[in-house]
Amino acid sequence: MRDTLLFCKFDKFLIYSFTMNHKAGFVNIIGKPNCGKSTLINKLIGEKLCITTHKQQTTRNRIMGILNGDNYQIILSDTPGIIDPKYELHKFMMKYVNTSIEDADIIIFIADINYTCHRLDLIEKISKNNKKIFLVLNKMDTCDEKTINDKINKWQSILKSIDIIPISALNGKNVDLLKSKIIQNLPIHPPYFDESLFTTQSTRFMLSEIIREKIMLNYHQELPYCCQVEIYLFKEYSHNIDIQALIFVERETQKYIIIGKKGTKLKNLILLSSQDIKKALNKDINLNIHIKVNKNWRNDKLKLKKYRYI
Repeated sequence: MRDTLLFCKFDKFLIYSFTMNHKAGFVNIIGKPNCGKSTLINKLIGEKLCITTHKQQTTRNRIMGILNGDNYQIILSDTPGIIDPKYELHKFMMKYVNTSIEDADIIIFIADINYTCHRLDLIEKISKNNKKIFLVLNKMDTCDEKTINDKINKWQSILKSIDIIPISALNGKNVDLLKSKIIQNLPIHPPYFDESLFTTQSTRFMLSEIIREKIMLNYHQELPYCCQVEIYLFKEYSHNIDIQALIFVERETQKYIIIGKKGTKLKNLILLSSQDIKKALNKDINLNIHIKVNKNWRNDKLKLKKYRYI
């Protein structure tokens, strides 16, 4: 990945200057579902880059955020939660996790502090590959000090050589400490991306994620996991933006559940999505959402390729 990045915007003097004084690296965040990966990356970036819900498998793609500062650039990568795959979609989601382990300079393994030690095999495997790894115990705001210390000691007794940092991604407790530790361990390197960017994701992808977040929050059971959102029209005018979105579902019955009686649920979905999209784009928008059936798309490799999971 890094070999394909262009540095032609820098002349030789600037490359030398950055190499001597500038740090940059890939910091990839992995962990089980609902442990706070997306919340942490949003807190570090200072923008709502990743959608967040209380449901598992909210994150499907590998999403990169870019944090620039004086003489450093942190490329943060949010990944899907580690699960046992049930669909072809899940298999490709887990490939994102494996790739993020391979190409990281620093790995943050994040765990819910309230649960017992898990995936020790994965943590030990990463640590043996000469990767700098931080074990981040999230949700310390839900525990008292004694419980936090007990949890740290328990993890430390098993993983003796790994730095353990308790945080609360929700309220920001110790997030600045984690950030300083990351910067200390970044390699010397010029910036990989333009310093005006905060993500590598396209506008259309970000808007589709906003809509998918509203689906995750407002529909229940299996339905949110059967939905794929695509923005097929984005047309900007002087005063507003026209956006046309498609939601693909797997069965005809799911289509009618999203629409709801007399279209009430779909209208509410459009309203909630429009509010966040307008805020993100800082412009008036006209959003239309249509529903189509695409049978068994989660198990179809050709369809997954079309949706850019492959």
